[in-house]
Amino acid sequence: MDSEDILGIIENRLKTHSFDLILKRFFDILLSLILSVVLSPLMLVIAIAIKLDSKGPVIFKQKRIGMGGKPFTIYKFRTMVKDAESLFKLDVDKDNLGSLVFQDKGDSRVTRVGSFLRSSSLDELPQFFNVLIGNMSLVGPRPEIPAVADYYNDVQKFRLKVKPGITGLAQVSGRGEIELDRTIGYDIEYIKKYSFWLDIIILLKTVVVVFKREGAY
Repeated sequence: MDSEDILGIIENRLKTHSFDLILKRFFDILLSLILSVVLSPLMLVIAIAIKLDSKGPVIFKQKRIGMGGKPFTIYKFRTMVKDAESLFKLDVDKDNLGSLVFQDKGDSRVTRVGSFLRSSSLDELPQFFNVLIGNMSLVGPRPEIPAVADYYNDVQKFRLKVKPGITGLAQVSGRGEIELDRTIGYDIEYIKKYSFWLDIIILLKTVVVVFKREGAY
């Protein structure tokens, strides 16, 4: 199937499920507000633990690429040492982009508290703010790093047709340890089959995956 066929399927799916997209936004806001309030004591404890464990800010901010290729700032709890990005530059090989894997079990920049936050996915909690302001959704493709998105081919760009998500089909199918080609394949499959109920299924699976700590480190 060529890129034009895939584009046609995606655009038709999004058009015929316009009500689901409205419902999705309402659900995003409602659940994010509820979880932000309920989990606020836990987030306070995490913030204190980060400050006691290592120097640096509690919140990590990074530029990512969202829907339509628009850049935005993503928020996470800091899991690495201060100025970790200056200690390591992502080596993006545009000729082998599809084999890129983002997480590294042996990354020495990860702090003690950060290791726990990553394995439990608690570092993602500040992204509820991203959902509330509208540049992310609870469910969607993984928000891409600009240095990688710059080399997207026509098919890979299809994942930018919708808002990126805190979780998604790729995350519940392998989380951080799968290569980019497979991740994008899951993301495009999600968009092609999109429905509000698919979001609900992915959210439920996310709870199970996070509880089991599958594919996280």
